[in-house]
Amino acid sequence: MGRDLTIETVTPAELSPDELALWSDIVAADARYASPYFHPRFTQVAGEVAPGAAVAILHRGGEIAGFFPHQRRGNTIQPIAAPLNDYHGVIARPGMAPALEALPDLFGASALSVNGWVGASQAEGLIAGRTLQADLSQGWVAYDAARREANRKYFKDKDRSRRSLERDLGEVRVTLDGRDPARLDRLITLKREQYRGSGRHDIFACGWTADLLHALLQIDEPGFGGRLAVLEAGGEPIAYEYGLAAGDHYHFWIPAYEAATARYSPGILLSLETMRQGADLGFTSFDYGFEGEAYKKYFCDRSQTVLEGVVRRAGSPALASLSQHRLALSVRRRWAAIDACETTLAGRARGVASAATAVIGRTRAPQIAGGLTTLLVL
Repeated sequence: MGRDLTIETVTPAELSPDELALWSDIVAADARYASPYFHPRFTQVAGEVAPGAAVAILHRGGEIAGFFPHQRRGNTIQPIAAPLNDYHGVIARPGMAPALEALPDLFGASALSVNGWVGASQAEGLIAGRTLQADLSQGWVAYDAARREANRKYFKDKDRSRRSLERDLGEVRVTLDGRDPARLDRLITLKREQYRGSGRHDIFACGWTADLLHALLQIDEPGFGGRLAVLEAGGEPIAYEYGLAAGDHYHFWIPAYEAATARYSPGILLSLETMRQGADLGFTSFDYGFEGEAYKKYFCDRSQTVLEGVVRRAGSPALASLSQHRLALSVRRRWAAIDACETTLAGRARGVASAATAVIGRTRAPQIAGGLTTLLVL
């Protein structure tokens, strides 16, 4: 990392206008930072509600080299606002960022947890993943024609779904920039029901994560803001998608729909209409996040490589037995969500107990529960 590198840790609210301007300039000059999560306003808003939120200002040779927004949980450094942060990294001038593997030592932490890390790394134990994007730089008409040519059957099926929805429930209408907090609360309720049904950790039970979504939704500034897209049928809302926008990039973030309308594919119809309307507003890139869900392949024509895992400081416990298990990645993701959301030992214990029950229910490997308990102790 170089002996000339020093850090100054401040809260996001303590960043000066000149520092924020430099941050914005760095982001604008580097395509890797196009995601809304790298925008300084995201960090500022997260700093108002996320426990332990901070920004490390990196200095080299007497000048600011960059910024690293983060939060601390015990002796672990995490992305700021985790688990509600899909892209993160050191925001630095070209060639001036410290190596990822050097960060735990730089912060005096035992570990750095990453998920969606942008930037190269030589650290052991990290897994390369892909996020998927839809390129609308040529406009909606050209994009829609190309995707339909490549996937005719799929899009014909979605056209039928829309016609059926209108026939059964009434006229379909999509609003892209809603600010109604009650509708956001409904989306959060639906997601919490989904988490309970799937056995995943309820990331909204801690409270501050919901506060972050509400705070971002009230940001209506040129170049940045939260957006709540809503699909109505017959005047009733049935699907919601929370997005985050910066510049010409739109990030699909948190979707939910009323379960009774699932046969109409309302979430897919909402995404399509969001892109159509969004293209008219000047958005040219729509980010679908990590690959995995099968439907994303029909919409996305670009990808980005990111890193996921835990970077440990030399001499820190490695949990070797857990890392060798085929379910290690799933367990790490569960623990990362629990650790990021819950700031008390009691909250973490409840989360671990729930996660262990879910994992054991899906496998014949009760040692995974022991691995989660070990993570709790650490």
